[in-house]
Amino acid sequence: MVDIIGVSCYSSKDLWAWKNEGLVLRGEKNGTHDLHKSNVLERPKVIYNDRTGKYVMWMHIDDANYTKASVGVAVSDSPTGPFTYLYSKRPHDCESRDMTIFKDDDGKAYLIYSSEDNSELHIGPLTDDYLDVTDVMRRLLIAQHREAPALFKHEGTYYMVTSGCTGWAPNTALAHAATSVMGPWETLGNPCVGGNEVFRSTTFFSQSTFVLPVPGLPGSFIFMADRWNPSDLRDSRYVWLPLTIGGVPDEAADYSFMFPLWSRVSIYWHKRWRLPEEWRDS
Repeated sequence: MVDIIGVSCYSSKDLWAWKNEGLVLRGEKNGTHDLHKSNVLERPKVIYNDRTGKYVMWMHIDDANYTKASVGVAVSDSPTGPFTYLYSKRPHDCESRDMTIFKDDDGKAYLIYSSEDNSELHIGPLTDDYLDVTDVMRRLLIAQHREAPALFKHEGTYYMVTSGCTGWAPNTALAHAATSVMGPWETLGNPCVGGNEVFRSTTFFSQSTFVLPVPGLPGSFIFMADRWNPSDLRDSRYVWLPLTIGGVPDEAADYSFMFPLWSRVSIYWHKRWRLPEEWRDS
């Protein structure tokens, strides 16, 4: 039996019923290739470039011992592929492990990644074609040991959810906010609401990976997280929960005058939930 590996794609019109579009970036048989099954490919993210008409995938590329610490880049004419793998590198000559990309309202895109033995995050703009990073880079949350960044924007303010560094074990999420995507970023606290204390302190037994804005519902987002299965990583699952923006963080209530632009980030626990009928029928 051939072990077919790669990045899979699924499509949906309502975020409820899904169609398997198959592998859009296939693994390679060459043992020295980044995409060989002996290596690591994690956290693939795809954004569309309005200038070039291309879909660009960025991903964490590593070896089995997590010493390569690089990003990989692939490109396609379609979101369902096939994607052509271009190269891997260490952005800004720095280690890169957990990472994401973010496309701003003006079309500029940014790479955000955990670096320096996961002790800090780095952020930098991509080139206009999204195929590389520029020379500009800023260090964020220095010595705070945060990873798994999920960045989004609401009413001109940038928000980010991050995880602590505890390997495959879940830990307490933190929300952060900034008036500029390049920082400085301030920490707002644990955004998890509902369930018991163990659930809230472990990000509902999951780790942040992406935050998806819900079109037509301003201030409403879907928090997407990985629920890792360390004994069988290929059987890991996703947790999707509603995320909303509003109000002042509880721990800042007595100092609300200091947070004129920042609102509370709340991720609500539900065993089962669906988007409103009016949105799914639209």
